[in-house]
Formats: sequence, structure tokens, C-alpha cells
Amino acid sequence: MDYTKQLDVAIDRLHEEGRYRTFIDIERRNGQFPHAVWTQPDGQDKNITVWCGNDYLGMGQNPVVLAAMHEALDATGAGSGGTRNISGTTIYHKRLEEELSDLHGKEAALLFTSAYIANDATLSTLPKLFPGLIIYSDALNHASMIEGVRRNGGAKRIFRHNDVDHLRELMAADDPAAPKLIAFESIYSMDGDFGPIEAICDIADEFGALTYIDEVHAVGMYGPRGAGVAERDRLMHRLDIINGTLAKAYGVMGGYIAASAKMCDAIRSYAPGFIFTTSLPPAVAAGAAASVAFLKTAPELREKHQQQAKVLKLRLKGLGLPIIDHGSHIVPVIVGNPVHTKILSDRLLEDHGIYVQPINFPTVPRGTERLRFTPSPVHGPLEIEGLVHAMDVLWSHCALNRAEMAG
Repeated sequence: MDYTKQLDVAIDRLHEEGRYRTFIDIERRNGQFPHAVWTQPDGQDKNITVWCGNDYLGMGQNPVVLAAMHEALDATGAGSGGTRNISGTTIYHKRLEEELSDLHGKEAALLFTSAYIANDATLSTLPKLFPGLIIYSDALNHASMIEGVRRNGGAKRIFRHNDVDHLRELMAADDPAAPKLIAFESIYSMDGDFGPIEAICDIADEFGALTYIDEVHAVGMYGPRGAGVAERDRLMHRLDIINGTLAKAYGVMGGYIAASAKMCDAIRSYAPGFIFTTSLPPAVAAGAAASVAFLKTAPELREKHQQQAKVLKLRLKGLGLPIIDHGSHIVPVIVGNPVHTKILSDRLLEDHGIYVQPINFPTVPRGTERLRFTPSPVHGPLEIEGLVHAMDVLWSHCALNRAEMAG
């Protein structure tokens, strides 16, 4: 086989379908987010506004977070020096896990290098702990959850997205004595819709199942202390395992689960994705701990975040653009064609200095390609006005239909 030719075929296919993903070189500058500098292909720098970042609250530039990272870096150096089992556990890792267990009202928390790894490692390990386990997974769960369920070698059932009747039907058809777990999300990041947490917990109680919730797009942003949608709805005590990230609202890096002490101990002891991975640098853990602690007492930042999302959605609706609005902070504008989506993204960046990446298949189903805007408390009136004006001009220029609201 001509391996190089085969790689060309695979990459050319993405170009033909309009799905080839392009990295752009941007430099975030401390204290200026959401503004950044884009180094263009010709080497020239251009000032841009980032509208697709996951640093939802701007915590990546918060002085409290930066001070904690500087202190830990000066005290310990750059890396952790090993896995958690072999020299890679420091006071900073333990302090972060204590902050996280306190945040979610659980006995313990377990830190991973990312929320992807936390999902994959935990869900793939659970059948080792509960032989015969059946996992019921929402059809729109994140790729990390899908991968963990796929790799675990156990039985799985996929229920239609947010369809609790279908979930109950699937569970009722299985052996009542078999151990069971329901895996779902609190906020689904592409449409911004909420999972029916209470209804799923009721079904779990009915069938004696464990519950596993991914709160990645909610931690830091929902609930009185930022523990997520489950905290907002006063349901944390009904969830057995909570997955979260430190790379979005908390502005740093890493992922975790929060659960009972025995559950965390078992995952720690059996999950290869935890055992054989070098732990996060102490400075990163210190910054994350400071961010979690800070946001526990910063409800005003969450309120401003929600307000900015409402304003942007209202303005885009006023233009007649097809947005999806489920009441969360995520603002998807449906374009429905990968080529058009790429053109819009390119024109926004090159003509208006607005950076938003196109979202195409396989991240979303074909025909639902979109631009996904993530407003933050630091996107002010001028940034919002600039985005709305640019979308108005480009939508007309690209001759796209101003469809009715998508949701």
C-alpha cells in the first residue's frame, strides 16, 4: 500500500466535504480576554475577539488564579515528576480534590488530566467493579463517555436523547438483578439543552441503578456555589458519580469525578487511565483549586454570564437568525451546510476580527452544521454589537435564509 497516498485520500475527503479543520494561531493576552492577537498566514498580526472559547468566565486571567499558580511554580518547579502512585501526588493535588469533594457535597474526588480521560477511564473501569453491569447511555452523550462505554466490554443500551420513557422501557426489559448505571449530561454542549436529571434519578431509584452525570459545561456556572445544574436543582445527593472539568469555567486544565470515598478509591485502584498517567503539574492544580474556591463565592459572575448569553440570543433572534435556545449559556446558530459554515467563519475572522470555529460532522449530525458562540462576562456591549452587526451583514451576503428559530 502507498501509505502517503492513502493519507492524501483521507484528508482530501475532508476538504471536499467542507469538514477540514483548520488551526489558527492566536495569542491570548493576560488581562485583555476576550481580545487576542491572530497571526495571519502572511505573518501579519490582527487583533481579534474570541467568541468560541471555553474559558466561560474569564478565570484563565483571574489574578487569584495566577497568583496561586506563580506561588506553586516557584515552590515546586514545573512538572509533578510522576504518576499519582509514584511521586506525583502533592499537597496541591490533595487540596484540589478536597475543594472538589466539598463543591459537590461528596466524600471524595479524584483528579484526572482531563474530563475526557475522567469519563473514559471511569466508565471503562466500572464493569470491572460491578460484573455484569449494564450501562444506559444517552444517545447524545459526549465522545469521551461513548468511548468509555464502548471500551468497557460490558453490556450497553442507548436511549433516545432525553427520552425517559425509552430509558424506562430499556431498563424494564433487562434482568432486574443485573447491576445498572445511567450515564447522561446536565447540559449538552452543542444544542445547549438540559438533561432531565430528576426524572432520570427517579428511574434509577425505581430500577436500583447508579447514576453518572457529566457536568462539564455547567460546573462553575450554575448553582449557588457553581457545582452545576444538579446543585441548582438541589439534586446532587441523588447522583452517585459527578464528572466535571477544570478547563472551562475554571479556566485552567484537568478533569475529575466526585463520588463516595469507596467509589473513588476503587476507580483510583483499577483505572489504567488514572494509574499510568503523569499527574497534572502542581502549578496547574494550585490554580484550579484557587479558581474553584473563588467561584464558590462569586454568584455575581454567574449571573452576569447568564445575562450576557440572554442579551446575545435576544439580539440574534431579532435578526431572524436560526438559533437554538434552551435557556442555557450556549448560543448555537444553525447554518446547515459545512461549506457555508466555513465561509461564515472565515469571513467573520478576516473581515470583522471575530473568531468562531465552525462546528461540523461528526461533532454534530450532518445538516445541522453551526457556529457556536460562547459569551462570557467579559464580552461587553461593544463586543456583542460588533458580532451582531457582522452576522447581519454576512448572513445577507452569503444569501442564507433567515429561518425561523431552530429551537
